[in-house]
Amino acid sequence: MLIDSTYPKSFASDNHAGVHPTILEAIAAANHGDAPAYGGDSWTSAFEEKVREVFGAGAEGFAVLNGAGANMVGLALMLGRRYDAIICPDSAHIATHEAGAAERLLGVKLMTAPTEHGKLRPDDIRSSLGGIGNPNESQPAVVSISQATELGTCYSPDEIGALAEAAHAAGLRLHLDGARLANAAAFLGCDLKAITTDAGVDVFSFGGTKNGALAAEAVVVLDPSLTEAVPFLRRQSLQLASKMRFISAQLSALLTDDLWLQNAAHANNMAMRLADGIADVHGVSLAEPVESNAVFATIPPAVAETLQRRYLFHHWDETAGIVRWMTAFDTTPEHVDDFLDDIRKAAAM
Repeated sequence: MLIDSTYPKSFASDNHAGVHPTILEAIAAANHGDAPAYGGDSWTSAFEEKVREVFGAGAEGFAVLNGAGANMVGLALMLGRRYDAIICPDSAHIATHEAGAAERLLGVKLMTAPTEHGKLRPDDIRSSLGGIGNPNESQPAVVSISQATELGTCYSPDEIGALAEAAHAAGLRLHLDGARLANAAAFLGCDLKAITTDAGVDVFSFGGTKNGALAAEAVVVLDPSLTEAVPFLRRQSLQLASKMRFISAQLSALLTDDLWLQNAAHANNMAMRLADGIADVHGVSLAEPVESNAVFATIPPAVAETLQRRYLFHHWDETAGIVRWMTAFDTTPEHVDDFLDDIRKAAAM
């Protein structure tokens, strides 16, 4: 199903949203004259300084093209053996929505753990360590989590800290897929550093595309022993942009004057408005806590079918009747209220 200006607002993904005007201005500002390629430009230098300003003096930021690529580069930094494995939730993006990229490109086993609300626990790490030293089994080297999770829930700083402690105690490193890191920080009411650097994360991705940017993501490395390999792995992973200034300019704009927070907080607020609005709709209920810009709801199949004649959204679990509705920086209260009106009408049929 195609969606364009003749359709109502999409609730399928924050990837469906356009580009924030400030981001477009940053791209246009970078589009004057020539500049060195592959990151040798002033915009990239400015972005790298912004990363140190936001995440700490030891943080090193590397602009990349997309989220899956950011994950592959970040994970590759911490995997050195052909028999390594990654511990992650069974709902993790690297396990469910990246077409086996980790297995194919990194050659590792994913050791997935069932979770409640998509959140890994320290005991999940410890229970995956029984095969260490056994040559018959893959050897865990990295723990990978998502913030926010694929179910829209958020780890608190303490929860991430506990995961980092459990991972590091076992000689493992902690990776964080931060495609919606901004939404998590907005929900938690903390800065970005609190749920990355201060919590003990070793490497994470900082997502821009889902927060108003145009094909702009970053790998941020907090363990200084890993930074030397990034330029080589980024190039080998096809994530080195020749005209990097246009990516770096976007990321700098997001990290300037808390634009990342404004965009994420607005998207979160629109999701909560939607969640509050379905509270009294017969046959419709929340399937997961709403802690970011995602609303997971259980709705009757007939209601979902009626709504999808006008709106785009995902069936998350058709067997259980769970759908996912996403909001974005450009979702308006009117978009949400119109959608709620149609939900109520469909549920009353």
